[in-house]
This record gives sequence, structure tokens and C-alpha cells, in this order.
Amino acid sequence: MTVTNKQSFWEHLDVLRVAIVKIALVTVVFGVAAFFFKEELFSVVLAPKSDGFITYRLFNRIAAWSGSLSESFSVQLINTKLAQQFIIHLKTALCAGVLCASPYILYQLFRFVLPALYENERQYVTRIVGGGYVMFGLGVLISYFLIFPLTFRFLGTYQVSSDVNNLITLDSYISTLVMMCLAIGLVFEIPILSWLFAKLGFLSAGFMRRYRKHAIVIILVVAAIITPTSDIFTLSLVALPMWMLYEVSIWIVKGTVICK
Repeated sequence: MTVTNKQSFWEHLDVLRVAIVKIALVTVVFGVAAFFFKEELFSVVLAPKSDGFITYRLFNRIAAWSGSLSESFSVQLINTKLAQQFIIHLKTALCAGVLCASPYILYQLFRFVLPALYENERQYVTRIVGGGYVMFGLGVLISYFLIFPLTFRFLGTYQVSSDVNNLITLDSYISTLVMMCLAIGLVFEIPILSWLFAKLGFLSAGFMRRYRKHAIVIILVVAAIITPTSDIFTLSLVALPMWMLYEVSIWIVKGTVICK
């Protein structure tokens, strides 16, 4: 039994318009707030470029416990265009606004589609949306605290000769950070999609085990496509979590009951 109210197409369209306006307003408010808190915003965004970042300090402690020495590093960011820093400030504030407003965005979209769903469909949609949001956030955090810092430290300090210094542009730094966080966030949706396909009867654990080798090849290809750089180090950092998520997905699919 549905709880759908009888509404015309234009009434549904008006409800959607109101939801989009609310989403835009909330996103703009968060974006403006992020814009005016410039120091706090970029202290977070630029933190992985410093050797005092929490990830580097953790690896330094591990290295100290193992008896090895870890070297400090320094990478200088530069700006090469007149208006580039202001444009990057705007874009970064907008990204921060979308990120902060994302729970409200999902809430408004869920409210819009809710009346058209059956009771059991609501449960599945709630699980998919909630689980997908959590997994995406987890992927972004892992990218920010682990994958991007290690990639940046490796590539930012790599030199073919001591005569060649690395000067990384701010635009390159921000673009790589955003793209990697977005890509890893999407990659972490693999278990959610696997659960959904298994629930619908399209996927089985046996199928995933049988084609594991094929999946690894696909993972390497996808990792090469979504990786913003072309080095094997970054490719490995992206491909490894994808392979681990694939193995976790097999376990999830194995315990999933097909929806009748």
C-alpha cells in the first residue's frame, strides 16, 4: 500500500522546485561561511603538504619504533596566474559548502521521492542512501588522511636530479586533492552496489569469486583512469582499496537474502 498523495505533474514539479531552492540556499550559506573563514578552510585543505600533518607524524613514529630514520620534507606551492588564488578560493569554498550541506541535500531529495515509495521500498532506499553516504564519507576521509598525503609526499619530493627543484602550483594541488577524494569516495560505494545487485538477484558470491581475476584487471584499468597522476605508486594506492572492497563485497553478497 502506498502513501502517495494524488498530485498532478506540475504540482510534483513545484515540490521539486521548492526542494532545489532550499538546497541551493543552504549550500550558498555554507559556501559563504567557508569563504569568510579562509584561514580555517585552507589550514585544512593545505595541511597534507606539511611534514607536520598527522599522517606523516604517525609514520615517523612507526619508523622510529622500527629503528629507522624518516626524513622531513618541504614542498613549496606557487601561483602562476593573477586571479588564480581568488578563483581557487571561490571554488574551494563552494566545495566546502556542498560538503557541509550534503546531509540536508540528501534529506530534501529523500523527502521528495518518499511519497512514491512502498513501505518496504523505503527501508531499502534508506539503507542504500544512508550506507552510501557513510561509505562515501569514509572514502573521502581515507583519501584525505592516507592516499593523498602519501601520493603528494612521494611525487612532491621526487627528483630526477638535485639540480631540478619541485615547485607545485596551487591549482594542481587543489585539483589533485579534490579529484582523489571524489574518486575514492565513489570507489567506496562498491559494497553498497554489490549488496543492492545481490538483493535484486543480479549478483552472487560464486560469480564474484569465479571472475575474481577478471575483476582485478578491471580494477587496475579503472584505477588508472580515475588516478589524476600517471605513476605506478598512486595507481597502487588507489587499486589496493578497490581490491579490498571487492573482497569485502563478496562476503556481503554471500550473506544477502535475495528480495522476492
